[in-house]
Amino acid sequence: MSVKPFFACFFLLAATAFAAAAEPTTLVFFHENGCSHCERTEAFIESIRPGYPDLEILHHEIHDAESLDLLQKLLAAYGVEEGAVPILFVGDVAVVGGVFYGLEEAPFAPSGRSENIALERAIGLAVESGAPSPLARIDGASTGGLAETLTIPAVIVAAAADSVNPCTFAVLVLLLGTLLVVERKGHKSLVLKAGFAFTLAIYVSYFLMGIGIFSAIQAAGIQRPFILAVSCLAILLGLWNMKDYFAYGKWFTIEVPQRWRPTVKRLTASVVSVPGAFFVGVLDSLFLLPCSSGPYIAILALLSKTTTRTEGILYLLLYNLIFVLPLVAITLAVHFGFTTTARAERWRSARLGKLHLVSGVIMFLLGAGMLVAVFAGWM
Repeated sequence: MSVKPFFACFFLLAATAFAAAAEPTTLVFFHENGCSHCERTEAFIESIRPGYPDLEILHHEIHDAESLDLLQKLLAAYGVEEGAVPILFVGDVAVVGGVFYGLEEAPFAPSGRSENIALERAIGLAVESGAPSPLARIDGASTGGLAETLTIPAVIVAAAADSVNPCTFAVLVLLLGTLLVVERKGHKSLVLKAGFAFTLAIYVSYFLMGIGIFSAIQAAGIQRPFILAVSCLAILLGLWNMKDYFAYGKWFTIEVPQRWRPTVKRLTASVVSVPGAFFVGVLDSLFLLPCSSGPYIAILALLSKTTTRTEGILYLLLYNLIFVLPLVAITLAVHFGFTTTARAERWRSARLGKLHLVSGVIMFLLGAGMLVAVFAGWM
C-alpha cells in the first residue's frame, strides 16, 4: 500500500473529525410573541441559514422568567442597556432594538435592508472567526456584581428590621391574652398551638404575596424602573419612620390606620380556637400590610434584579423565616411563663419610637444603597 494515499486518508478523516467536533456558532435570539419586527428578523435569519450550516439559534420568549434572567446576564456581559425586541447576541455583536453594538467602532442603527446586511455580516464574522457562544461570557460570571454579593446580607438585615413589627406584635399579644383566659378553663396548650398557627398564617401569607409580586415584576420585565421607584419610596418611608422616633403620632404614622384598629381588635378578641388563630393571622397579614410592606417590597425589587425565580423563592423563604422568629419567641415566652401578655404589651408600647427608628434607618440605607447600585451599574 502506498504511504501517500494512507496519509491523505488519515488527514481527511482527521479534518472531518475536527470539523464535527468544532463548536457551532451560536446566535441567541430574544423575541416577543406577536412582535412583527421579531417575525421579520427571524424570517431573514432562516432565509440565510442554509449558507451557515453551523449556525445554532437559541430562541427565548422575552416574558419567560428564565429567559428574562438570561437576557439580563447577557446585557451585563456585553455592557449594553435593555431595549426593544428583537434582541440578538452573536459573536462580539449585540443587537438591541435595531441598534448594533460591537460591529463597528460605535453603535449604529441601520434601517430597512441595510439592517439585514449588517446582521448577516455580524453572523458571518462570528462564523469565520469561530467565535464562542455568547453564553460563554456569562458562564461562572455574576451579572449583579456587588449587588448579588450583598443580596443575602440585605435580605437578612431587612427581614430582621421588618420582624420587629409593632403592629403584628400588638395583634399577637391581644390574641394570646384572649387565649390565656380560655386555656385556664381547661384547654391545655391552646396558647402554644394557636400562637404557632397565627405565626404560620403570617409566614404563608407573606410568602405567597411575595412570590406574586416577585413573579409579576420579572414577567413584566420592568425591574430597573421598579427598583428606582421602590428605592425612592424606601428612602421616604425610612425618613418618615425616623420621624416617629422624635414625634410619634404626629401627622401620619406608618402603622395600621386608626379606622381599621377596632375591627382588628374585635376579630382578634373573638378567637377561641387554633383554626381561628390561623384565620386571624391571614387577616392580620392583609390589614397590617401598610405597617410592614416597605422593607419587603424593597427586597422583592432587589431580588427581581439579582436572582432567578428559583433563587428568589429560596431568599423569600429565608426572609419570612426571620420575619416570624419574634412571633415564635413571644408565643414560647408566654406559654412557658417567662412573661405575661400585659408585660409584653407594656414593652412594645414603651419602645414604639425606637422600633420605628431602627426600621426607618434600615429602610433609608436599603433604598439609598439600591439607588447607588443602579446608577453605578452594579445592578
